[in-house]
Amino acid sequence: MKPDPGGGCSQGGRPQSPPPSHCWSNRSPAAFRTAFRARGALAVLQHFDPLYSLLHHFQAVETAVKEDALELMMHVASHHSNELPAILDDSGLSHADRTAHLNALKMNCYLLTGLVDAFEMETYKSGLLEVDPGGKNKKNRTKFSGSLWEEEREPLLRLLTQLLQLDLRHLWGGLVVEEEFVSLMTGSCYRILENPSIGLQKYRATREAITHLLAAALIHYDHMFSATLKITQMLQHFEHVAPVFAQAVSLWATEYGLKSLVGELLREIGQKCPQDLARDASGIKGYATFITELAEQIPALALSNMSVLLRHLDGESYVMRNAILAAMAEVLVQVLNGDQLEEAARGTRDQFLNMLQAHVCDINGFVRSRVLQLFTRIVQCKALPLTQFQSVVSLAVGRLKDKSVVVVKNAIQLLAAFLSNNPFSCKLSFTDLAEPLKKEVQKLQEMRDRGRSIAAPVITPEEEWEAMLPEVRAATQQLFQPLQEGEEEVLEVEETVESTSEQITGLLRKLNYKSAARLTQKALCRFQGKEPFSGPTEENEEATILGVLKRLYTGSCRGENSEDPPHGNSSLKTEEVVPEEQSQTELVKQEMLVQYLQDAYNFSVKITEALGLISKMMYENCVSVVQEAIEFFVTVSQFGVPEALLGVRRMLPLIWSKEPGIKEAVLNAYRRLYLSPSGDSERARAQSLVHSLSLVMVDASLGMIQCLEEIISEFVQKDEIKPAVIQLLWERFTEKSQCSSLERRAAVMLLGMMARGKPEIIGSNLDVLVTVGLSEKVCEDYRLAQEVCYAISKLASNPKPALGKNNAPFRLPQNHMLFGCLSEAVSKGFAQPSGHWIPFMEAAVTLIYQLAEGAEEICAHILQVCSQQALEKLQEADGQEADPGVSPSRVSDDASSLPTFLLIHLVSLVGQVALQQVAYLEVSVSAELRRRRILREEEKTKKHSDSSKKKQRPRSTGNETTMEEELGLVGASADDTEAELIRSICETELLDGKHLFSAFVPLVLKICNNPGLYSDTALSAAAALTLGKVCMISSEFCDSHLRLLFTMMEKSTLPSVRSNLIIAAGDLAIRFPNLVEPWTSHLYARLRDPCPSVRQTAGLVMTHLILKDMVKVKGQVSEMATLLIDPEEAIMGVAQNFFSELSNKGNAIYNLLPDIISRLSDPNCGVEEESFHTIMRHLFSYITKDKQTESLVEKLCQRFRTARTERQYRDLSHCLTLLPLSERGLHKLQDNFDCFADKLQDPAVYSCFHTVLVRFRRAGGKPETKALAEELEQKLSASHNRGLDSAETCQEGSGTPMPEPAKRKPTGSSRRQPLSTANRDEDFVTPQPHTLRNHKRVQKRPPPKKTIIAFSSDEENSSEDELSAELKEEETPTKTTPITRSSARRLR
Repeated sequence: MKPDPGGGCSQGGRPQSPPPSHCWSNRSPAAFRTAFRARGALAVLQHFDPLYSLLHHFQAVETAVKEDALELMMHVASHHSNELPAILDDSGLSHADRTAHLNALKMNCYLLTGLVDAFEMETYKSGLLEVDPGGKNKKNRTKFSGSLWEEEREPLLRLLTQLLQLDLRHLWGGLVVEEEFVSLMTGSCYRILENPSIGLQKYRATREAITHLLAAALIHYDHMFSATLKITQMLQHFEHVAPVFAQAVSLWATEYGLKSLVGELLREIGQKCPQDLARDASGIKGYATFITELAEQIPALALSNMSVLLRHLDGESYVMRNAILAAMAEVLVQVLNGDQLEEAARGTRDQFLNMLQAHVCDINGFVRSRVLQLFTRIVQCKALPLTQFQSVVSLAVGRLKDKSVVVVKNAIQLLAAFLSNNPFSCKLSFTDLAEPLKKEVQKLQEMRDRGRSIAAPVITPEEEWEAMLPEVRAATQQLFQPLQEGEEEVLEVEETVESTSEQITGLLRKLNYKSAARLTQKALCRFQGKEPFSGPTEENEEATILGVLKRLYTGSCRGENSEDPPHGNSSLKTEEVVPEEQSQTELVKQEMLVQYLQDAYNFSVKITEALGLISKMMYENCVSVVQEAIEFFVTVSQFGVPEALLGVRRMLPLIWSKEPGIKEAVLNAYRRLYLSPSGDSERARAQSLVHSLSLVMVDASLGMIQCLEEIISEFVQKDEIKPAVIQLLWERFTEKSQCSSLERRAAVMLLGMMARGKPEIIGSNLDVLVTVGLSEKVCEDYRLAQEVCYAISKLASNPKPALGKNNAPFRLPQNHMLFGCLSEAVSKGFAQPSGHWIPFMEAAVTLIYQLAEGAEEICAHILQVCSQQALEKLQEADGQEADPGVSPSRVSDDASSLPTFLLIHLVSLVGQVALQQVAYLEVSVSAELRRRRILREEEKTKKHSDSSKKKQRPRSTGNETTMEEELGLVGASADDTEAELIRSICETELLDGKHLFSAFVPLVLKICNNPGLYSDTALSAAAALTLGKVCMISSEFCDSHLRLLFTMMEKSTLPSVRSNLIIAAGDLAIRFPNLVEPWTSHLYARLRDPCPSVRQTAGLVMTHLILKDMVKVKGQVSEMATLLIDPEEAIMGVAQNFFSELSNKGNAIYNLLPDIISRLSDPNCGVEEESFHTIMRHLFSYITKDKQTESLVEKLCQRFRTARTERQYRDLSHCLTLLPLSERGLHKLQDNFDCFADKLQDPAVYSCFHTVLVRFRRAGGKPETKALAEELEQKLSASHNRGLDSAETCQEGSGTPMPEPAKRKPTGSSRRQPLSTANRDEDFVTPQPHTLRNHKRVQKRPPPKKTIIAFSSDEENSSEDELSAELKEEETPTKTTPITRSSARRLR
């Protein structure tokens, strides 16, 4: 509607306006300005049309014209605003003048708001075009939108606000201002707010101007109803306005007193239909943000209107639930917080907390996560009352098992917040809290008992009798009335007076007055003259009975109370009033103390429970969860929970994580735990740090020590460990500082760890280490000497130097004091029984080979000295024994007469020297040969280049390339030559008759071949390990003794022997893969060993061999799968880690799954059905690609054709339920329906297929796909019913019962039946390219008519002779097919 210059409003704009430039420029602004100077703001009445035309054709007008018009209209409106107060106050204003000013105001406001809308729209479109790189004339638009309008918008809004703040009702004759006028003014504000960029910080002044303008409309012009509708409408359609309106509404409520608007808005949102909101996702976000931010800014008003929003807590929209719960949390933190709340406020607080707790278990993961975040804030703000602590902690611990990663992460954060803000104690060990709690509870009980005796009112028996007398008299009077029907006298008088008196007293105390009176009446007749039934004779019998009853009752009460101490007089009683009040106060304090300790104990128990759950999360796939778990254990450690040390140790292996975030989190955790100790001086801080690190190493495994070494070396490299710490460690080692032997050993270990980061820590004090650690007292503490060897070994160079570096390796001369001390320590300890000598000897021999020049000579000397001692002991034994059992002439033949420990020492020493000699040749000597060769080649190349420069003969590029290639070939052939040299030394020299080893090999073989003669457990284990080490030297020796090694591995009754040989076989598989390959099945067989430690060792060895591609991965990998259900948690963890790593090797698990399913579903395998389901759930979790899923659906369907038992049908159908069925997978099911149609009569099979289809339909999809699913379900149902009908018909027609389905085995144990351990290799090969080992068997089989998927378990079982575990000479595997090292080719 356009204002009419003549007054009032016209019915519309003109149908055809002249061109705007013509109108505005011809009638020119000068004319308007002249009229404005003459008539003031009323000039617009004559000059309205050109400006209206400008608005109508705004897009076509030049920028300068627009700016000119805007500037002029603002000047006019400002002038009018200044004139109006005087005009409005003029009581003598004529009707015509009032009408003129009214129309002028309408026109000015109409034109101003029109310009606002036009400029705002142009700015918005300009902003959109700025995003578009193809927009034309972008510079002009950007310049305009960024200059004039953004500068003039705020003053214009202030001008409109100034107009609205005037009492404009006088212009309307004192009536209400037209609603259209108010809407005209406020509409511009709402349109400005629709711009998405209005929320930016640079437009803060604009937002404030809009807020004040709308406030003026709300206060003076009854804009409440319209504003409520408009705001709710904009919140629904423009998400960005929610924070703006939240700030505006809070300002209106606090500064302008418009509190009722808050209620109106929240009521309007609360009345929205939850179902409609669930469908409108964009609208919900606006409402949710508005509610949340409003509660943050004005929580008290939000609290008073919260009830209107509660219905949305039961709605479908999780966003709305989150917003309302967040509003509750803000109210709890800012309003309902503290101990001074009134009863009603306390009830509201508890109600809100109960609602929050209820939504911790919300169906939506985002809500659960959000509620845990809110509780974290509540706890951090200390707004959670103690009464709710235990319940919220329990909920948080429960959410640690949530399937949503975000929920678990926030649950960990909440528990960490509980710890950091707990009101109980800085030390939360529940074992430490249990004892004080027990004592205080006992003390409380004593106080209650004492208080009860003191506080009990003293009532005399006479007072009690007076209280009872009316009822007793009434009961006595009934004795003289005739008996009623059905009432009999059942009580009889006892034999004696005493027993009768007790009987009457008991009846009185049980309030059975009538029986007591009747019994007294009889006793008076029977015991006449006897006390208490004698005495003064009353006038009537009733008074006599009452007198006797009184004497009996009061006398018995006094008798009972006679044991109590006599009470003082009345003056003492008055003095006892004050102590009684004091005792009551102390009792209350004690109750509070007990409650406090009980809460602290319960809290500590819950935190300890959470520790076990969170420690298992450190190896989750989600990086953020792992980081939160690490952070949690740091927090727990700072509160002194003893179980936290387990988590601190458990996070150590994460230092090797490939995720930088996790590795850095571990470093930060240990930095906070150990590098920032408390203490006044640097010395005290160093002692605290060393003590803490020493505690971590107590009882830590070798793997944990290596992880800690990596962390400490990182700290040393970054200079984060102070020199005072290193100084203290040296003082402890040299015993200058008092410490235990354990602390001294830990000091050496820490020095060794630091030396890995800075070898000079050890290098500069090598003499101190040798003289103190390897001195004459070494026999007193071999473990310390062992750690000294490990520390010194950090000086050894990396055997594989960095690229481009050919420095000589660090070696010490052969006559260095270190090797003299080591030789002497090993030789001295050889003849002394000690359980720690062998580990020390192994460390010493390793160190000699790492650092010594001529290490083989030093070790040969040690061997000679030790064997000489053994011979001397042997001669002493021969001289002392008159009739020895056996009297051979050599050590190898007369070993049984030596002390067992001496033989163990000798065998272990031989094995260690042999292994280190091989490593020395293969690594150190080989690297040195290569280094020297490269140096020679570099020197030769340098001379050649110098000579070529002198001759200055240009060469072609082609010739240079040829020469480089030749050099490359020469280098490769040189490497082969060096390797062949090392190999020939090992094969021909080390074990020939001239070498020292040849003297000891017969001894080792004799011990291994005669387990009955050498029955000592430690000796057998040492000999087995030595045999494996000696086999590492020569392939010929290894080949000739593999049968002995694997026979011992299988037949030995000692778990230690079997474990040692598994490790040895794993090393041999890497060194001589072709020799060990035929024996692979025997390695797999150890996965079924009855001893858990052997199974775990076998699992670890097979993991390394398979992941390094040193063993063919065949169907036998199903043995690794069965470890997933092992009762030992550690073994289960090995299997889980194996499959997790294997899943990273392309399609490995996908390729192996058919064979694993085939073998494990075989009834002869011994894996029960429930266990099979557990294994498959784990393995199928690695199948994530759609193509793999589709292919497996097809393979599993076709597998039904070759399945032989109903157990296999059920297993195959269960596997199908584990696959996420896609549309293509559904088509595969449809295409292969004939494969399993006849198996659907089994209810279990049908149920699995039905589950697959139900899950597919629930996931949703295209209509045609749903139709296909319904069609397939009908076919399933028809086949199932047809199978049942045919079975019934068959039974009725023939009279012969159908064969019973295979019964499921009871699911009591998850262990499988042991299989034969000597299976031939062909039993474990997946027959895709079918191996033709047994040509006769292959020729007998007719060619298949059509291609089917073959599984290894479908092959016929081998005969009993083939499966025999007895290893005879002719059964020794001889196949030596080379193993392909590339995993990609095998696992494609």
